[in-house]
Amino acid sequence: MDKQLIVGETGCGKSTQVPQYLFEAGWCDDGKLVGITEPRRVAATTLAQRVAEEKGCILGGLVGYSIRFDDCFDPTYSRIKYMTEGILIREMMADPLLRQYSVIILDEVHERTLNTDIVMGLMKKILRKNKQLRLIVSSATVDAEQLKYFFSSGKDDKSAAILSVEGRLYPVTVHYVIDPVPDYIDGVVSTCLKIHQKLPKGDILAFLTGQEEVDRAVSLLGEHAALDKGKLKMQILPMYGSLPNQDQLKVFRYAQEGHRKIVIATNIAETSVTIPGIVYVVDSGYMKLRWFNTNSLTDALIVVPVSQASADQRAGRAGRLRPGMCFRLYTEQAYKELQRATAPEMERSELSSAILQLKALGIDNVLRFTFPSPPPAASMLAALELLYALGGLDREGQLTQPLGTTMAELPCSALQAKCLVVSGEYGCSEEILSIMAMLQVQNIFLKPASGQGNMRCKIARRQFEVAEGDLLTMLNVYNAYMASNKTKDWCSKSGLNSRALKRANEIRTRMEKLISKKFNVPIASCHGSSEVVTRCLAAGLFPNAAYLHHSGVYKTVRGDIELAIHPSSVLYAEEYAEWLIFCEILHTGRAYMKDITVIEPGVLEDVAPHFYEKVVERNRE
Repeated sequence: MDKQLIVGETGCGKSTQVPQYLFEAGWCDDGKLVGITEPRRVAATTLAQRVAEEKGCILGGLVGYSIRFDDCFDPTYSRIKYMTEGILIREMMADPLLRQYSVIILDEVHERTLNTDIVMGLMKKILRKNKQLRLIVSSATVDAEQLKYFFSSGKDDKSAAILSVEGRLYPVTVHYVIDPVPDYIDGVVSTCLKIHQKLPKGDILAFLTGQEEVDRAVSLLGEHAALDKGKLKMQILPMYGSLPNQDQLKVFRYAQEGHRKIVIATNIAETSVTIPGIVYVVDSGYMKLRWFNTNSLTDALIVVPVSQASADQRAGRAGRLRPGMCFRLYTEQAYKELQRATAPEMERSELSSAILQLKALGIDNVLRFTFPSPPPAASMLAALELLYALGGLDREGQLTQPLGTTMAELPCSALQAKCLVVSGEYGCSEEILSIMAMLQVQNIFLKPASGQGNMRCKIARRQFEVAEGDLLTMLNVYNAYMASNKTKDWCSKSGLNSRALKRANEIRTRMEKLISKKFNVPIASCHGSSEVVTRCLAAGLFPNAAYLHHSGVYKTVRGDIELAIHPSSVLYAEEYAEWLIFCEILHTGRAYMKDITVIEPGVLEDVAPHFYEKVVERNRE
């Protein structure tokens, strides 16, 4: 059988043991690889570390990993390779039939990320051509019959089989609240404190929706920890995707002597990533999902209730060490009313980057491409229209040369890729590289828990702020960081996160090498001309444009969606600019723009007349 579906309970070893069994069974004897894809970077790195330890080798030898902007893999000696799904897609561009692999394992497919569905659709085509390749699809919670039918060519096709593996999971007692919790962040903090004060030794894992909520909860717990006089101290650690690798790895170390580890995490800790020592889980009942609005052509991060599958995954984290407890901050009736599974990302995401990648892989008719969950037609059409407006596709829907091909291969969104590619023409590639690298990291500015420390950091931050907005402020921060010789003391005095800036510098170095050597984009500087930089940014980010409505609020130029400036922006509480471009929309109580840049009124007509001419004229009347 060339296709195997493994439905394995939490703790069965599907992510760590199956690749080792395949290696020992001789699937790598001819020099080929066993490749394992993970939806998240931290899962790929930690699983590779775990398997390397079990095999008794150094990481990067027999066992390695490859994630965006980071490789620990030897093409000569490595035989087991963990990677993110995006890396596998990029490898397909160089080797469409994946001839260097003997087995591909798609892990945690129940998360149904955009790249998961793309990889499954591509693997279905590859397996028809490469008869030597084997595919294993694994998950703890997935509709196996549906996936078996997807990979089968007919009812009588016996090339796919389902294998169930029992997990090694201790019993977990689930506790619900009697009445709904009014503020789930405060609920998480108070529940963690009660567990710490009243229950036996054992680490705590609490789930929140995003980085800002995690940082707030860590800050609140830190205040209590400073006043804690008990024998068992609190060791509080955050965990989210944009956290630097060194900080992410802290949660996998055992708690210090005389301490209880409390990990505050996003849903990154739901699957694959097993944090040692966890006995208690606190589930807020919410997660953050990305939804795409086809009218305004904007992505939005929205806080929504978790699905039953996600809730069960969270509870399972408590039963890895010994019998555990899960405290759900919602009622039992609310759990029964949750959706059974989270909607696949393919059905709710902006698809321009996905279409670019498929086109680069030779899939000309993307509308007829077989996806496990077909995306909405409106999203496909919006993505095609956007790529045509960006210049990535021609009138026949083919990749343009060299712009479209270059955008497809750059490891960032289509809008950011366009900014990078055209930066050479504008003569500001040095500045755009710095800005795009800074956008790949978060938490550039420190947010101390104490009020006095927070005020000092805000005052220090003002030396970098400029009227043009957040992206040029980021550029100032990066330039000042480089001028200071990247010293930690300077970062601390300036209220900046030295680790985030170090990571941004590493990413920028890789990006510069990629666009200059592979795509021949000239590296040049505009020597401080903010007008040139903003025009170049507008050339790529023009679909994310907003104008100041006469009612005093901002609205998207397309779709007339009402927006506000996020409180973290340098433009918050400043005099309103007439025209803005932004990188992201965040929905909490209302829709907020993040990473904003001020542009001149006529810029949109200059850089994208085919996209905005009529709309701009209508708004000016």
